[in-house]
Amino acid sequence: MMNLHVRAENTAEVVARFRARPFGWDSGGTCIHLARAQMRALGHKPPAIPRFYSAIGAMKALRGTGHATLEALLDSMLPRIAPAAMWVGDLALMDSGTDDPFDAIVVSTGQTGSGPIGGGQMVAGYHAEHLGSGIVNIIPLAFKGAWRL
Repeated sequence: MMNLHVRAENTAEVVARFRARPFGWDSGGTCIHLARAQMRALGHKPPAIPRFYSAIGAMKALRGTGHATLEALLDSMLPRIAPAAMWVGDLALMDSGTDDPFDAIVVSTGQTGSGPIGGGQMVAGYHAEHLGSGIVNIIPLAFKGAWRL
């Protein structure tokens, strides 16, 4: 496993790239694209993401993997951890805050008052109130799950 310094550098590069990419079903600006880029940046080899152009197309693509939810998809690829145990670069799932059927995958940025490990982490991801501006920093109240990269 790579050291925390390298994880932080690689995560910062992915976050910077997606910070400039507005949300778009058809442009690779979704949380699953963010998650795949982060997995690759930390040395994983996730499968390619099929092209989709809408929430309906994204749901069909997800079901094509044999999973009904993003949570189940992440469980099939990565070890689940307690959200409070996240390191910089790990993935988490939270409520998207939208009416679409998906939760939001976010990346732990390691920015907290207590360092890269511990509760209350700041994460980066797409947020319903800022979809036109790329990913933003979020301090969620609760996570639905977290996964170690």
